Amino acid sequence: MSRRATLNEQFGAVADTIRIEGTRILATLIRTVGDVQLAEDAVQEAVLAALGAWPVTGVPPEPRAWLTVTARRKAIDIIRREGARADKERAGAELQDLTRHDLDALDPDGALDPDEVVQDDLLRLIFTCCHPSLSPPTRVALALRTLCGLSPAQIADVLLTTEVATTKRLVRARQKIAAARIPYRVPPETELPDRLPAVCAVIHSLYTAGHAPAEGEAAYDVDVCAEAIRLAELLHTLLPDQPTPTAVLALLLLTEARRPARIDDAGDVVTLDLQDRSRWDQSLITRGVTLLNESLERSDRQADAYQLQAAIAAEHARVPSYTATDWREIVRLYDLLVEVSPSPASELARVVAIAEAGQVNAALDLLDAIPTSSRSHAIRAELLARQHRYAEAIAALDQALDTAPSTHPERSHRERRRSHFQQLATPEHHPNPTT
Repeated sequence: MSRRATLNEQFGAVADTIRIEGTRILATLIRTVGDVQLAEDAVQEAVLAALGAWPVTGVPPEPRAWLTVTARRKAIDIIRREGARADKERAGAELQDLTRHDLDALDPDGALDPDEVVQDDLLRLIFTCCHPSLSPPTRVALALRTLCGLSPAQIADVLLTTEVATTKRLVRARQKIAAARIPYRVPPETELPDRLPAVCAVIHSLYTAGHAPAEGEAAYDVDVCAEAIRLAELLHTLLPDQPTPTAVLALLLLTEARRPARIDDAGDVVTLDLQDRSRWDQSLITRGVTLLNESLERSDRQADAYQLQAAIAAEHARVPSYTATDWREIVRLYDLLVEVSPSPASELARVVAIAEAGQVNAALDLLDAIPTSSRSHAIRAELLARQHRYAEAIAALDQALDTAPSTHPERSHRERRRSHFQQLATPEHHPNPTT
């Protein structure tokens, strides 16, 4: 193997480790040092150290452990460089002691207090970020940024807001935490339920970010989705009698079950109506439906937003074909969802369901009342095309394409749809009516 190929392999190993394990490494270090900025700086320096060392020494057998130990050492160095105050000196001493043990054992997680209710570092820090003094959207944005490593653009896409607004929200959150001296520690067990809604929102948002990434060339991020499901499993295990975590896990599993059919062999997006349902994971569907029923029983059949979304996903999963879908039932469930938890995302999904139920005009009227976005323009284009209003459909898709990433599969899908509409708009083409 050439030296260039070897170097590329080493750099790739660093990139893969950071992409897959970076947030867990950061969460472990935040627990150890109790300071988010210090932990972020130390992890960044550890990555730079790996980029310098691994091409020479080779990738270590346990790259995550190597980075964790190195990050702890870097944290000690940062504390010393800053001329640390007495409390930070004590933290540095504790860090040194931890590092001595880790040098031999290379335990990537470190020792956790056995009396702690939450034993997973990342889940612990999500609970920590979801402090009640912060607004619910801010808690979600802060956790997605700090602990899940999402960019402001990705967070904005998940929360259906702008990147500028998200950045401002994150800056204000950090300032409030610093000014109010909000501690980065896991709350006692009695306080966990108060933070549960925000924690569930973070896990669900993390999965959404992986299921439909706003950036990159992939239609989904398998690692991000897997991490969200892992956290949902842990949360369900931690609070098995709480209906909401059970519903979140059910929703994620029912959605994940369809992932194998979402992309064709060429990497192109396959819409729900064209998916090969034989590729759907029936084991995940079965477990998801079971969890949904358990969740509904625990809430006396009074459904929350996650239970309703899971019920919609289960409704799609239970029928053998797209044409067999009970769209009236799905509209009913979306009506309840918009009532329980109104949001642009749920309202857009309801518009699609209403159109699929045969009420395209009503769907277009409802779309006028929803804030415009790349998604809403794309939905409008499809509805206009159903009425053979192809020039308007093309114009709507042009608006959707204006904000779509240049290399994203969703953009390619919209470009193909635009070309299709252009063909349908030609005088010699006489399309069959569609409903």
